[in-house]
Amino acid sequence: MADRTTSSIMIGADGPTIMSVIADFPAYPEWAGQVKSARILTEDAEGRPATVRFVLDAGVISDEYTLAYDWDDAAVSWHIVDSGRMVSGLTGSYRLARRGDGTEVTYELAVDLKVPMIGMIKRKAEKVIIDTALKGLRKRAESP
Repeated sequence: MADRTTSSIMIGADGPTIMSVIADFPAYPEWAGQVKSARILTEDAEGRPATVRFVLDAGVISDEYTLAYDWDDAAVSWHIVDSGRMVSGLTGSYRLARRGDGTEVTYELAVDLKVPMIGMIKRKAEKVIIDTALKGLRKRAESP
C-alpha cells in the first residue's frame, strides 16, 4: 500500500453518535460528497456493517468497489475486498478520541490505482475525499 493521507477534525458530539453516523452507509450520498451509493452487503455478529459496496465519483477517481470493515468503540478500519476498474487497493480508518466537550476524529486513507497517476495528484484526490468526508461527518453528527 502506498503513502497514506491523514487529517483530523473536532466534532461536537460523542463517540457513539459519530460511530452511528459512520455506520449508516446508505446515508453517505447525503453527506460524503463523492459517494454516489453505498449498499451494505453483510453484517458482523453485532449487527454492524461488515462489507459494503460503494460507487464513488471523486473526479479523477471514479469506480465501484467493496470494502470490509473492522469495528471497535473508538475506531473503524477498512480494506478493499473487491476492487473495481480503477481502484486496486484502498485502506483507511476513522479513529476517535474524546477531547473536552467534543471528539477528535482522525481519518487516514491510502488508495492504490490500477492506472498510473502522479503521486501529487493522487494525494490531492485523497485529501479532497478526506476533507469532504470529515466536514460532512461533523455536520451530520452535530445536527439535531
